[in-house]
Amino acid sequence: MTALMVGMPRARPAVAATGPAAIGDPLVDTHGRVHRDLRISLTDRCSLRCTYCMPEQGNEWLARESILTLEEIERIARVAAADGISTFRLTGGEPLLRRDIVDVVRRLSAIEGPAGPVQIAMTTNGIRLPEVLPDLAAAGLSRLNISIDTIRRDRFAALTRRDRLDDVLEGIAAAAASGLAPLKLNAVAMRGVNDDELVDLVDFAIGQGAQLRFIEQMPLDAGHTWDRTQMVTRDEILAALAARWTLTPVPGRGGAPAERWTLDGGPHTVGVIASVTAPFCGDCDRLRLTADGQLRNCLFSTTEFDLVPVLRQGGTDEDIDRMLRSCVARKLPGHAIDDPGFLQPARGMNAIGG
Repeated sequence: MTALMVGMPRARPAVAATGPAAIGDPLVDTHGRVHRDLRISLTDRCSLRCTYCMPEQGNEWLARESILTLEEIERIARVAAADGISTFRLTGGEPLLRRDIVDVVRRLSAIEGPAGPVQIAMTTNGIRLPEVLPDLAAAGLSRLNISIDTIRRDRFAALTRRDRLDDVLEGIAAAAASGLAPLKLNAVAMRGVNDDELVDLVDFAIGQGAQLRFIEQMPLDAGHTWDRTQMVTRDEILAALAARWTLTPVPGRGGAPAERWTLDGGPHTVGVIASVTAPFCGDCDRLRLTADGQLRNCLFSTTEFDLVPVLRQGGTDEDIDRMLRSCVARKLPGHAIDDPGFLQPARGMNAIGG
């Protein structure tokens, strides 16, 4: 499988950026959004096979030689941090499958931007956390999001096509005991799969000292089978929770993807990421870097900006900066999921990065 996906054109390093093109200037798009968050995918491989993400078999993985090296990731991150990126979130696939994951965290956490040291976050399925979390914390990991869509063994095996619930639960327990905070648990709400388990998932998160964040299912499955009419919406999620708790909105969301509510006045909260029915594009401050070196300005983008020639053919840090600015300059006002002409990205979620 090559890095170039059908229907997904690449920009060339020579594309000119709009506005200031100097390292150190903020990354501001044409809609005034300042970008402070870079999601870095470390691999497209995963230890699970969630039905809404990838098929059980027949996956075409990225060629090993196309995956960015630690040195290449660090180089991009240093330029991005100089331009005001203050948080790097490590994703996949499953980032803990990367053998040099502790070194990745250590090298990135040593980077400083204009406002000081960057923050290193990670989204993971938690399976390897008991083994590596002490080293990750010592290397500078700041916080964790762990994905868990069900706490029922039969459902977990059916949904992920792997009988690994105990491993995930052990990972969550390790994270809860680690002191890294806030700990967030992510669950995709799915009709006929776990929509009768929403309250149970929140109760479980509270027991772990974590915040549960429900995510509306998005059109990012590799099989392109997503059906909006079958999606569990934000309003349905809130209605189910309101039958158990009094929900009070938490102000000051800023650029965060999740709306939050306190439960019965606090201290516990629950979040909902409603990318489909209540999109937050107007405050989006995120960029994405795929494991094979493609910059993306939106999760649903059909255009990528290829950093590999810059990295491997003698490009300068100024060239990396120009690519970041070109990517930001092309960012649309929104993802247009509700537009009749919306096209689902060719890549699945595992290849884009969460």
